[in-house]
Amino acid sequence: MENFVKKRLVVKVGTSTLTHKTGKVNIARMAKLVSVLADLHNMGHEVILVTSGAVGIGMGRLNLSERPSETKKLQALAAVGQGELMFMYDKLFGEYDVVVSQLLFTFDVLENEESRTHLLDTFNQLLSYGAIPIVNENDSVSVEELLNGDNDCLSATVAALTNADMLIMLTDTNGLYDSNPNENENAKLIEVVEKITPEIESLAGGAGSRGTGGFATKIKAAKIATEAGVSTVVANGAKPTKIYKILEGKSEGTLFLPK
Repeated sequence: MENFVKKRLVVKVGTSTLTHKTGKVNIARMAKLVSVLADLHNMGHEVILVTSGAVGIGMGRLNLSERPSETKKLQALAAVGQGELMFMYDKLFGEYDVVVSQLLFTFDVLENEESRTHLLDTFNQLLSYGAIPIVNENDSVSVEELLNGDNDCLSATVAALTNADMLIMLTDTNGLYDSNPNENENAKLIEVVEKITPEIESLAGGAGSRGTGGFATKIKAAKIATEAGVSTVVANGAKPTKIYKILEGKSEGTLFLPK
């Protein structure tokens, strides 16, 4: 423990990481993610989890094979899925005797100085109690994340608000490439981005497989976080144990350096 440096980490996990193509929960991956985060918590790190997946899990729960386009249906699915999502997190983290808490809010809370202060107080108090805050946008009330972002920008805003040391966004791609890897087999992974320039922004592709946030929203999120001084990593969430390597400073995914 001599070289241990306590860090405040925000880990964001997307729908595509949490669910199978059927829309049903990827139980093995979710369990592995929880074991890694519980282990980091036991090491002494402060962990905040920003999770998508409520709509996807709601689809699976109601046996729907296709994601609906109507907003009211997405909101209803989120209402069904959110309870199931938290039940699973509570059960899985409970196996490691780690207490979790649910924080649902909308962007207007973050835009109001008073409510923003109250929210930060809640984060700090939960972390001081040794709990892991689990964050999602309140999709049954707000439609912004449902339509535009898969929680990418929310996770960056939370990282900035809580003065986190690092934001790790887990997704279904390996990181940012210099060209589309689906179209160019010679596409190269960009391991470090020192500054988010218009050229970097132009490399962002379309939406992900089952979430709403493509790489464009991850670039936008990285910009929010790095401008607030938060190191940001976008990596493939298929193997959550990669988080250990990221914290060791090893190259996993794309690292966006803070200003």
